[in-house]
Amino acid sequence: MRELAVASGIGDIVERIERGHRLEFDDGVRLFRSNDLLAMGWAADLVRRRLNGDRTRYVVNRHINYTNVCKNRCRFCAFSRSEGDPGAYTLSIDEIVRKAEEAQREIELTELHIVGGLHPTLPLDYYADMLSELKRSMPNVHLQAFTAVEIDHLAAISGLSIRETLAKLRDSGLGSLPGGGAEVFAPRVRRELCAEKLSAEGWLDVMRAAHQLGMRSNATMLYGHIETAEEKVDHLIRLRALQDETGGFLAFIPLVFHPEGTALGSSNGQRKASGVENLKTIAISRLMLDNFPHIKVFWIMVGLKLAQVALHFGADDFDGTVVEEKITHSAGAQTPEGLSVSEIVRLIAETGTIPTERDTLYNEVKR
Repeated sequence: MRELAVASGIGDIVERIERGHRLEFDDGVRLFRSNDLLAMGWAADLVRRRLNGDRTRYVVNRHINYTNVCKNRCRFCAFSRSEGDPGAYTLSIDEIVRKAEEAQREIELTELHIVGGLHPTLPLDYYADMLSELKRSMPNVHLQAFTAVEIDHLAAISGLSIRETLAKLRDSGLGSLPGGGAEVFAPRVRRELCAEKLSAEGWLDVMRAAHQLGMRSNATMLYGHIETAEEKVDHLIRLRALQDETGGFLAFIPLVFHPEGTALGSSNGQRKASGVENLKTIAISRLMLDNFPHIKVFWIMVGLKLAQVALHFGADDFDGTVVEEKITHSAGAQTPEGLSVSEIVRLIAETGTIPTERDTLYNEVKR
């Protein structure tokens, strides 16, 4: 494989990966511009096996999107609504608990994944009470909730600092933070697509504060819209730098943009990223993020078949059962909204890797 990589111009990069050396900015740009998908996949699979052996993790979880009301109207989002719009909704705490309890009875959850819009009028107590009621109902289920963007919003409406807000939510039952809201850190991209959103520095500061409080989190990158190779690599390196500092990230999840129903898609004729782009992004993420223990393929976004292939392109985590997903499906996703454990196990086993149930913190779960 190295000989083929040399012919395509990335042989020196593959050789450094084999030796366990860290890649730099120019290496990442060269990889994104290379068409040698197989060499990248081989190298990413090498790193995957070094870090995680032949195991592919999955989690028994349920997603709950508590509201689609959002004061920001990012151009890439088909999910958000303004208060009073047709289709706008906000779940009561009783409704949230009922959804969680129903899933718990059916599939024995270990995780609840809870995110929503930036609701302009919900008080901080709504979020704290949500967590405490869920924890009271299911004390052994890990609550992974609220993106860094949501945390910043809650701090602003409550008049508390980021650290105080995180501590209050932690004391109410919050276990860890999901990685959403990072999008692409480049100022140019954020000005064009989500000018009102928390800045890249703000997102990183929230994650730093969470890690300093002993909470773990994930990280993401939304790709396949207007970003350049350089902007993607810069994003990955900034995540890597924070991981060097705190060690608090659990996993990185590349998120592919779905244009249907978004302002960006309707105004721009934005195409959806190809399978090659998806696999390349997963592989390069694995190669650049040498200090991230896990790379997750979110099957909801890339589809089940490509998610299987991604397990040989650097990904070692298949995400989970999900049960109900609204954000990507609002943008036209054709995947199921949820999978059974038996379906996940079958899909993983077909790839020749070992299906391994995990909890949110990547401890192995034995049933």
